[in-house]
Amino acid sequence: MNQTNRYEERLGTDPMLPLVFKMALPAVAAQFVNLLYGIVDRIYIGHISGIGTDALAGVGVTTSMIVLISAFSSIVGAGGAPLAAIALGQGDRRRAGEILGNGFVLLILFALTTASLSYIFMEPLLLLTGASERTLPYAVDYLSVYLLGTVFVELSTGLNTFINCQGRPTIAMYSVLIGAVLNIILDPIFIFVFDMGVKGAAWATILSQACSAAWVLGFLFSDKATLPLEKRYMKADRKIVLSMLALGASPFIMASTESLVGFVLNGSLKLFGDIYVSALAVLQSAMQFASVPLVGFAQGFVPIVSYNYGHGDKRRVKECFRIALVVMFSFNLVLMLFMICFPAFVAAAFTDDARLIETVRWIMPLFLAGMTIFGLQRACQNMFVALGQAKVSIFIALLRKVFLLVPLALILPRFMGVSGVYAAEAISDGTAAICCTLVFFWQFPKILKRMPLRS
Repeated sequence: MNQTNRYEERLGTDPMLPLVFKMALPAVAAQFVNLLYGIVDRIYIGHISGIGTDALAGVGVTTSMIVLISAFSSIVGAGGAPLAAIALGQGDRRRAGEILGNGFVLLILFALTTASLSYIFMEPLLLLTGASERTLPYAVDYLSVYLLGTVFVELSTGLNTFINCQGRPTIAMYSVLIGAVLNIILDPIFIFVFDMGVKGAAWATILSQACSAAWVLGFLFSDKATLPLEKRYMKADRKIVLSMLALGASPFIMASTESLVGFVLNGSLKLFGDIYVSALAVLQSAMQFASVPLVGFAQGFVPIVSYNYGHGDKRRVKECFRIALVVMFSFNLVLMLFMICFPAFVAAAFTDDARLIETVRWIMPLFLAGMTIFGLQRACQNMFVALGQAKVSIFIALLRKVFLLVPLALILPRFMGVSGVYAAEAISDGTAAICCTLVFFWQFPKILKRMPLRS
């Protein structure tokens, strides 16, 4: 077998169950550690003497803007990488290289644009997303430093999936581990030893992300990459860019609407008091313990599905989906049930404020109720992306946050008080998961019928 493409070819030949876990576990491990970027920041910040609760709320409201900025990387990472994997499955290495090159250029443009606009409109946006007079200074301190590393965020997250689609999950895992472990080490040094507080947490984060970006680029520009990043493929190609934007719209909407929801939820909760904004920061961090590993698992199975879809192997596409559905649903369900049953234990990891722990204790079961079946949506929606089904993916992405959660978050508090804000999340999560699953099982056989036969 040719050394150049043997890593990709195993996506179409290795036994499916061990292959899925071989591809997914490094990504899951990396995402678990990557989760500590934000979680460790919040844990340390929440325990800063005298200002912990207000500082935690301040950093919490920056999440909406940070998520929105990071969402642009998913257009390339989650939109371009499956297209590159499909091209590799079809044996079209030139097209795969052009997708990667165009993706690199897009990421640079996204980074420059989002960082500039965020600096210009920082304070108005933070006030809109729930910052108060007490918490705004902490939000500004954190975000003003974080934005300096926007290009590192875009490149490391947007290009890492192209390493996975080459059948190199361990290399992709190292890129995340390097940054995350460094962040864990630097956080207490910058926050407490250097006495930089919230700004220290931000500096630790962007320095760590810079190291991740350096690792990713170092590999993609090296001879070790079977799909290298080459200057000749960095010329903008309208058709390739549009195809990436079309397929990447779904993961972008999934990520960016989290930002929209942050604006709506924090804005509504601010009316009831800063304690509920702080509680939401804890709840969203806890939710990430399930959602982020699911993202990692998807990064593992999506290249397999895309490659075999391009290769025309229906049996392997269906086999991979069955494994993904069972694993993602089961993992998500068990973790959600644990957090619903032990909410105070989870809250105590983020704060020692008794009032905040009690607030989280009574709202976490309500907030996470709909997330118990969310593994179904993660599996089905990522399958749509893997199969290049842009239109359906976009509809599902819009359904959960835009069509359901935003209206409910504005309406339910009028009848249920502050509980209505949290109930909106549960109702939208559960409804969207059911709808996505039904749509997928209706469309999946039709997609397979249109799939070219294996040559």
